[in-house]
Amino acid sequence: MSATLLDGKGLAARLREELRGEVETFTSQTGVTPHLVVVLVGEDPASQVYVRNKEKACVAAGVKSTLYRLSSETSQNELLDLIAKLNTDQDVHGILVQLPLPKQIEEQAVLDSVSPLKDVDAFHPENVGLLVQGRPRFLPCTPAGCMQLIAEVCPNTSGMHAVVLGRSEIVGKPMGLLLIQRGADATVTTCHSRTRNLQEITRQADILIAAIGKANFVTAEMVKPGAIVIDVGINRVDGKLVGDVDFTPVSQIASAITPVPGGVGPMTIANLLKNALTAARLQTFSK
Repeated sequence: MSATLLDGKGLAARLREELRGEVETFTSQTGVTPHLVVVLVGEDPASQVYVRNKEKACVAAGVKSTLYRLSSETSQNELLDLIAKLNTDQDVHGILVQLPLPKQIEEQAVLDSVSPLKDVDAFHPENVGLLVQGRPRFLPCTPAGCMQLIAEVCPNTSGMHAVVLGRSEIVGKPMGLLLIQRGADATVTTCHSRTRNLQEITRQADILIAAIGKANFVTAEMVKPGAIVIDVGINRVDGKLVGDVDFTPVSQIASAITPVPGGVGPMTIANLLKNALTAARLQTFSK
């Protein structure tokens, strides 16, 4: 069996085109252009690339984009002061603080300081709580992208067994929450570094999401024949980007699989722009 390749780059392009139409309609009706602000602290190379991709995607979707580049020596108080200013700026609808942050800055304090109405990453405790209750304001960008990719080959996941490798606040936990929401109705197992008999569990998965941060960690022996495999990992090995899944052998037994790069990454950015439009709508129509 050779797996269907889940083309996140192509799907993201289609979503951006649809979003562009929605942005044009919203702007013509309200006179407001959705405005996303990205704050980049330091010179992390991966963050630099990711931010450039976000800027290009904003242009393609008709979303206004502003980038604040701050020195790696920026203090936590300086960053918090900037976020407080952006929170009160009525022209700004979405705020994204690019991670990771320099060691002198506490990430959670910064993420908590972003207004919940402008938290387009859906990291604020208020937005996480709404997601847990099944009534999200914003969908977390990477997990939402994973769900859209799964829907390309499996529109009905009801009753399927999904295994999530990883329990991070950014991907693993919200991924599990989306899969068990009404409408998705999957049965979810979350695995992590302390999980025993890991291979026995992953081989039960109809849907396997790898978000563990270890290059080529998921081998063919860990995958049930015919499973849908979503690879969230991005790792650099010998100058190349590879995922958490050993792509070539796994693609011979899975029914569908995402590539790295070109799979989940573009979908994350597409959903970020969707959240920016949602934020603009919420702030405009609540006035």
